[in-house]
Amino acid sequence: MKHFTVLVRIVLAWSALLAAGAGAHAQNGDTLAKVAETATINLGHRESSVPFSYYDNKRQVVGYSHELMLKMLDGIRAELRLPALTIKLVPVTPQNRIPLVQNGTVDIECGSTTHNEERARQVAFSTSIFVIGTRLMTNRRSGIRDFPDLAGRSVVVTAATTSERLLRTFNERIGGTINIVIAKDHGESFQLLELGRAEAFMMDDALLYGERAKAQQPEDWIVVGSPMSAEAYGCMMRRGDVAFKKVVDRELTRLMQSGEALKIYTKWFQRPIPPKGLNLNWPPSDALLELYRAPTDKPL
Repeated sequence: MKHFTVLVRIVLAWSALLAAGAGAHAQNGDTLAKVAETATINLGHRESSVPFSYYDNKRQVVGYSHELMLKMLDGIRAELRLPALTIKLVPVTPQNRIPLVQNGTVDIECGSTTHNEERARQVAFSTSIFVIGTRLMTNRRSGIRDFPDLAGRSVVVTAATTSERLLRTFNERIGGTINIVIAKDHGESFQLLELGRAEAFMMDDALLYGERAKAQQPEDWIVVGSPMSAEAYGCMMRRGDVAFKKVVDRELTRLMQSGEALKIYTKWFQRPIPPKGLNLNWPPSDALLELYRAPTDKPL
């Protein structure tokens, strides 16, 4: 019994050392070393960013960004010569996604995160994976067709997004007549729109079409307005982790220039998707096709 107790203590101590080592690698920005040591990578994902990263009817994570990441991880597996790689899925929100990357809880987050200079001071971004414009969704009978029509209206926007910042700036410019409603995620934003708590939903155009795909009556909702901004999505990693970023960028570039990324785009934007089987019918933009031809990690 005494020998058994000693053995248990040794095993526990060794496990603690392994965990501490993995944590140290994460804090030091050496993600590849941590993954090689633990054969595990922590992938941050969104819960309701249709069609980029979200739960389907069976609570499985699916979407354009998520599928790109799974393909990219094949390159990580080959780089490290790992026979198997455990992917730990970590749900994130607009509010906690950056802190979870910074503190090592998440090794890489890939959903619908805009790459801008402010965020680039906190985390590193991969080669861009998508290009969007910031627009509005509204009921086709609302009379709203562009941003100037929002004066005196209630507009919902998801918290801690670039769209929230843009909407607040626009509201100040027109005298503060917009009633801004804040929701915790895109799903809640669209729910408030459907319930009549807001007359328009401001967000990235691709996400608006994704929320429309979940509606009870998709034909009631239209996406309108000249884009207030053009933005690039990227995957977030810890700053200073040069080796990890190099592998991620290399694999994403391979997917784009080989045509594989375009096939993934077609699957999620031009074919029926969960949860209701609606086809977004959204051809790739010229800006996205140019990104596939010449991948870059620069913000727009």
